[in-house]
Amino acid sequence: MTIYHIASRADWSAALQQGEYRVSTRGRSLEEEGFIHASTAGQVDGVANAFYADAEDLVVLLIDPERLTAPLKYDPVPGATEPFPHIYGPLNVDAVTGTAELRRDAEGRYVFED
Repeated sequence: MTIYHIASRADWSAALQQGEYRVSTRGRSLEEEGFIHASTAGQVDGVANAFYADAEDLVVLLIDPERLTAPLKYDPVPGATEPFPHIYGPLNVDAVTGTAELRRDAEGRYVFED
């Protein structure tokens, strides 16, 4: 099953040059957080609206868990009904099978359609 990560287009472009992605979440590195935040398809728009509502130029990375070189764990998150996938190490760019766009609805909220 594909997992997803919201990235700034600039951070993703830099990762393509470097061969790995090391941003945990907006404003935090893998080193600071200890893992890279990811989501299931049903969690993407909630994360986008909670943490990236005022951000632009975002891209959603589509990640094949079987291609990851770092461990993947599903961790409970306070207040969430489902656990979230977390990547415990750098994201190797060849695990990313594609990208998707986040669009905004009429109220300006992010909507993700896989």
